[in-house]
Amino acid sequence: MTTTDTPDTTRGQLWSGRNRATTLGILLLITIAAFEQLGVSTAMPSMLADLRGGALYSWPFTAALSASVVATVVGGWICDRWGYRVVLLVAPTVFLLGLVLAGTATGMPALLVARACQGLGLGGEVVAIYVLIAAVYPERLRPTVFGLTASAWVVPSIVGPTVAGLVTERFGWRWVFLGLVPLALLGVVLLLPALRTVPAVPAPDPDTVRRKGIPLAAVAAGVGIPAVSWAAQHPSPATLWLGLAGLALLVPALGRLLPKGTLRGAPGLPRVILARGLFAGAFFSVEAFVPLTLTSVHGFSPALAGLPLTAGALGWSAASAWQGRRPEVQRTALIRVGFAVLAAGLASMVVVAAPWGWPWAAAALWAVAGVGMGLGFPSINVLALGAAPEHERGFTSAALQVSDMVASATLVGLGGLLLTALASTAAPTAAVVPTDLLMAGVAVLGLLLFRRSTDDRV
Repeated sequence: MTTTDTPDTTRGQLWSGRNRATTLGILLLITIAAFEQLGVSTAMPSMLADLRGGALYSWPFTAALSASVVATVVGGWICDRWGYRVVLLVAPTVFLLGLVLAGTATGMPALLVARACQGLGLGGEVVAIYVLIAAVYPERLRPTVFGLTASAWVVPSIVGPTVAGLVTERFGWRWVFLGLVPLALLGVVLLLPALRTVPAVPAPDPDTVRRKGIPLAAVAAGVGIPAVSWAAQHPSPATLWLGLAGLALLVPALGRLLPKGTLRGAPGLPRVILARGLFAGAFFSVEAFVPLTLTSVHGFSPALAGLPLTAGALGWSAASAWQGRRPEVQRTALIRVGFAVLAAGLASMVVVAAPWGWPWAAAALWAVAGVGMGLGFPSINVLALGAAPEHERGFTSAALQVSDMVASATLVGLGGLLLTALASTAAPTAAVVPTDLLMAGVAVLGLLLFRRSTDDRV
């Protein structure tokens, strides 16, 4: 940061004439994605009852997840070869098609196709937006941009489920999808100025050329991740084979989809990519059991049980905004602090899990965990894109998302296994306590990985 760059002037540059439309377009697309993801869960019971698909309750989520994995990887691959313009034109169009198909679906097959289109669109959008940020904004502005993208989740997190519920009750579940169509179109229109001035894509080096198996590996991961997740959360002899088959597809695919050395935390970019997975896996595996704990152990209503999740989103957003106003602070230092704060927040949730615990502390404690995520996530994104060669920003952006998805699916599945083996949904404490402590340990592992980093050269 130069002597003339203050937090206020840095933020002002995001809203200058040159960047205003691009910043608005990015925020609008992410906000729409957040509303869609949060609203679908609220509308799903009515949707499946209307379409007589109750027996397939998880399939709309699985279809979107699988398609998103494939689109994330293939979208990054395309960005590196032909630029993000192609992806940012096609992906929102596919997402819009998914919204329209879902809003007009007359049966479960049509709904599943619609959800797959939404997953394809969102997966491609996210990875292309990461590449767009790296291409359009100078490095000193990127912490602020990623802070704003986290803030775009705040309003959807607070009002999204409620709005989706009201829309479903008064107008029907179809308008949860159809109501987003005009806003999605506006987001694309706002990005058009940036797309018209897209910089040329550098010629790929020999290492990039050798990654010829990326599309096939993307399909393998798109099948393997939900297979492993489903098997872990529904343990039985039949799903054991499903999980093994998923692993057989997923493990070789990760060798192509992640930088070499990621799974062992090799220094440099691999360690940063792994950190993204450790943050996401630890946080979301505990968050999955917060509402269950409050309703089953402490008798909270579903509405009250969801309040800690809102508090977590607010903590995440506030910390993201803070780090965005401090571009002079070392990103590796923020990652270390983020892991430490996250570990403290996850471990402290033990006092909520027990019947004798303090359930009303859940919101404050989960806000602490959110602060850890808000410090770490944007810093990881900035480091990863700064370390990636320009012709591999798409691959790196996709690797961040894949690390996130794989770790989340694996560790949430581990929590599900503990719930089945040690407890039940009616009395989950015996599983939630070890899950909280294990995930705090995962955060400590991330802290140890970055303990020797003293600057931002990864």
